[in-house]
Amino acid sequence: MDISVVIPLYNEAESLPELTAWIQRVMEQHSFSYEIILVDDGSKDTSWQVIMDLKKKNEQISGVKFRRNYGKSAALNVGFVAAQGDVVITMDADLQDSPDEIPALYDRVKNQGADLVSGWKQKRYDPPTKTIPTKLFNSVTRSMSGIHNLHDFNCGLKAYHKDVIKSIEVYGEMHRYIPVLAKWAGFTNIQEQIVQHYPRKYGTTKFGAGRFLKGFLDLLSIFFVGKFSKRPMHFFGPIGVISFLIGFFITFYLICEKLMSIAQGTPYRNVTDQPLFFLSLLTIVIGTQLFLTGFIAELIARNSSERNKYQIERVI
Repeated sequence: MDISVVIPLYNEAESLPELTAWIQRVMEQHSFSYEIILVDDGSKDTSWQVIMDLKKKNEQISGVKFRRNYGKSAALNVGFVAAQGDVVITMDADLQDSPDEIPALYDRVKNQGADLVSGWKQKRYDPPTKTIPTKLFNSVTRSMSGIHNLHDFNCGLKAYHKDVIKSIEVYGEMHRYIPVLAKWAGFTNIQEQIVQHYPRKYGTTKFGAGRFLKGFLDLLSIFFVGKFSKRPMHFFGPIGVISFLIGFFITFYLICEKLMSIAQGTPYRNVTDQPLFFLSLLTIVIGTQLFLTGFIAELIARNSSERNKYQIERVI
């Protein structure tokens, strides 16, 4: 199979017929063998009924329905597991991404050797409340990830070689940082393509302001896990050693001060009566705990078998 198109959706019943017909037209014009995987992320409208009706008309369409809303990352991950195409295209279901971009994206992955091609909506039709925070997060992500050639990490329109999507796991809010996940997985040929962005035709945006805080926390998680999961002591060790040494030298200073006062016959305070002693004790304990607890908890969470287990109601 040439192409798998993975489309996560939530309450997009109105746009699905037009979107799938558009994709079908593009595929047939270029003689691609393809599949369209529609992942219904617990929609409250008639999206699932529309998907079932569309499948009756086009056997290349398949659908997965979540019992409740898990989020875009979960929907993409399930779609990636199901995808069979040599090249996997992801796009949003709101008709703001153009299926006409698919042939060029496919060519760059299949024939030009790209591992991942991310779209860049150079001209956007989103309000400033969405575009300004997006630019800030893209700037931070570029700095932290070292992927300096991407302008829009969160663009829903992307193309992947099949090896990429079979090698990464998307969860939480990490769909924004799939290029970062791909890089940490060893796929370095990450490219960008300017794509057309259309105004939303039906419904309203499903994303709120809270997604930016969650996204930033996930970026920190990706950065830590990607860089230190194989050598966590490289992160926790220096912090623990510094904390421990601070406590040790404070304690050493207090003891030396007391011994000097005794030798000189001057008044002195007991070491345990001084606030600095308790500060040194705290830093020693913190330093020890950093060796024993922090990275262990992170590794346990990373290897949890439940992280990507979702209650799927039906699959057609």
